[in-house]
Amino acid sequence: MLTEDAKGVYTIAVTPFLPNGAVDYDSVDRMVDFYAEKGCTGLTILGMMGEAGKLSAEESEAVVQRVVARAEVPVVVGVSAPGFAAMQALTGVAMDAGAAGVMVAPPGSLRTDEQILNYYRTTAKMLGDVPFVLQDFPLVTGVQISPSVILQIVEDCATCVMLKHEDWPGLDKISALRVADGRRISILCGNGGMFLPEEMGRGADGAMTGFAYPEMMAEVVRLHAEGDLDRMQDVFDAYLPLARYESQPGLGLAIRKHTLAARGAIAHSTVRAPGAALKPAAIEEVSRLVARQEARLTALGVI
Repeated sequence: MLTEDAKGVYTIAVTPFLPNGAVDYDSVDRMVDFYAEKGCTGLTILGMMGEAGKLSAEESEAVVQRVVARAEVPVVVGVSAPGFAAMQALTGVAMDAGAAGVMVAPPGSLRTDEQILNYYRTTAKMLGDVPFVLQDFPLVTGVQISPSVILQIVEDCATCVMLKHEDWPGLDKISALRVADGRRISILCGNGGMFLPEEMGRGADGAMTGFAYPEMMAEVVRLHAEGDLDRMQDVFDAYLPLARYESQPGLGLAIRKHTLAARGAIAHSTVRAPGAALKPAAIEEVSRLVARQEARLTALGVI
């Protein structure tokens, strides 16, 4: 089960599709193995970048069961939904399959601190003893959750064991949470890993985000734990141009899937409709960035 002590890299997994848009279950297996080989300590599936909103309920359940059956690391399942009935149903499937916990983002209708608090109090009640991750991603949800509200949720909800921190800018939020009194929960960070060295320095426990080279995040977390901060920054800097390119709004998932397919992690780069596809110029740009990245990593002795 997911606990407050979770650390490392819980990568946000893509959902592989065939060219016709059907779920590619063979690639699900390949992808799970790929993430494990690259040093991920956990997987998070059916997140926003996992195209969860494009799946039917039956497909979501099938993906959960396939991933959990294949994975040898803890699996967190995104169960965010407009209503609690759907959230409860998918949570039941996930936990019965052997998932470690679930992740819940606030609905965009929440506006006040009290509304946010009541929502997560109800979430904890509805999910029972299932550990959950509070997903804080205001750039997408439109819901601003202050450190004081997060701390109150943690105090009120014993099953809230992790914060997926994806505020931007949000480094001061991590610092505020870490100096506060109260129960310490795990903080794993998003934003494509682009601020991971700084986030680790502020007290984060690792990353919960996607990037086509998850080994970068695993290496940054490892080197930070060892105190080799200069080496950590050198490794991070080698990957940063591609991470920056992948962070493009509206196109980032297509870039990530293209790169994962090129690496053999999935068979096809298909983004389920509605979704973007890369044009030849973008593919050429990615190839150039990858080649330069490999040259920098070779110079560092990483590959």
